[in-house]
Amino acid sequence: MEKYIKDELAKLDKGLVATPTVEYLVNFAEANNGKNDLLLMQLAKNYGYKLALLNVENEIAVLNAEKNE
Repeated sequence: MEKYIKDELAKLDKGLVATPTVEYLVNFAEANNGKNDLLLMQLAKNYGYKLALLNVENEIAVLNAEKNE
């Protein structure tokens, strides 16, 4: 599972639409004035997927730590 998460996270920055940071999303949304909404939507989906993967990765680490206590 850990390898899968790492592989998926690595893919996010190599796609046609790289995964942005929160700051990038905010700046893009403010600067585009309603244009390129499809691009903004894809950026947001990539960012959401990244957050989900990081949360799962963290939960696995917590469960493993508890198991090893």
